[in-house]
Amino acid sequence: MSDARRVLERLLRKGERARLRGDATPASLPMTTEASARDYLSLRTLAERETFHAQIAVAEHAGAIAAQRDRHRGDGDRLLRLTVVDLDALASHLGVPLLDARVREAAGVLSPWRPHFPVLDDVLAAWRADRKVRGHGPEAAPDLADAALAVHARLADESQERILRRESARLFAGRPLASKRLEQLTPWLDLLASDQLVADGPIEKEHVWATLGLRREPQPLLVAGPGTLLLDGDVALPLATTFLGVPLDAVRGVRTDAACVLSVENLASFHDAARAAGADRMLVVYTGGMPSPAWRQAYARLLRSLPPDAPVWHWGDIDEGGFRIAAVLADTVTASGHRLQPWQMSPADVLPIPGHDASVPAPDVLQAMCRWAERAGWTSVADALRAQPLHLEQEALPARLPPDTLTPR
Repeated sequence: MSDARRVLERLLRKGERARLRGDATPASLPMTTEASARDYLSLRTLAERETFHAQIAVAEHAGAIAAQRDRHRGDGDRLLRLTVVDLDALASHLGVPLLDARVREAAGVLSPWRPHFPVLDDVLAAWRADRKVRGHGPEAAPDLADAALAVHARLADESQERILRRESARLFAGRPLASKRLEQLTPWLDLLASDQLVADGPIEKEHVWATLGLRREPQPLLVAGPGTLLLDGDVALPLATTFLGVPLDAVRGVRTDAACVLSVENLASFHDAARAAGADRMLVVYTGGMPSPAWRQAYARLLRSLPPDAPVWHWGDIDEGGFRIAAVLADTVTASGHRLQPWQMSPADVLPIPGHDASVPAPDVLQAMCRWAERAGWTSVADALRAQPLHLEQEALPARLPPDTLTPR
């Protein structure tokens, strides 16, 4: 890129920002200060200056800018100030589309999906204000449209989980690296699934995919406890106190005298809980991290088989992802006629336990944790977190079970 073009592009950006502010004063750049004209003032040879001046003169002849020159010194060509005369003409001269044109093009690309995803209107509004969304401007509209295609397809097929790369290859067949396209789109998938322009901290890819029913490999329902699992075809399968894995779409309900239900976020903690004292008096269910729509449907069928007063607990990480999972689960539990209660997810529960490896979350992470805890209906947990900020993975804790399991049947 030539020195003159760098200066003209700087002038274009300044003019565009002024237009966005509604400032009618023509944008200009003084050519006598290092801050705005370093490229010009650093020219050393006559040939360099003549080339620079010639390129500025071409922009003048195009009706894009006006140049103020020092007619009283040297050859009279020394530049004092460049001013925009016609911003659109300057953009055309440089071959650079202005922001409003790029946003119009982005809006056209996204138009089929805007009725399905209202958050896209917020994205376009941010772009019109020259703000990045997930680190990108209007040039990312084709990626966002691809993400909308994928999310729309998954929302129409919530009853089935899909293998991530196989679904990607199906949706984007014929494109280069089609099987990896969904992984590339993960930030946009998260935006559409969460309706949030700004992510709550670092994106956990597996959580995003699971929210849409996408897994790297098939995910069965893992459950442990007493009773009989009811499956398709009038099949009654005895449960095991270690664990039993069955296809999600096969689950129809459960017959059990378990005292309560405990869902567990992480696999190691699930196995620990299934072997803990008192586990033979409860149902322990592994969420697989973020539970997918298909998992939540199977879970709801289990819950609807239980008495309305059966306690339902959840044990997960004390971090942003853990409380986001809890909020998703709480919606399913409430719709099934129960109430989700937290287990070992409050500072008041875990700080007295010796040997834990807790840390203090950053303020923005803590804010997100509290927001998700409140969405789960756990206001007291959110208050406890604000009083004693805490970040802790559940694997650092022993597998203690809820009080409902302490009294033998």
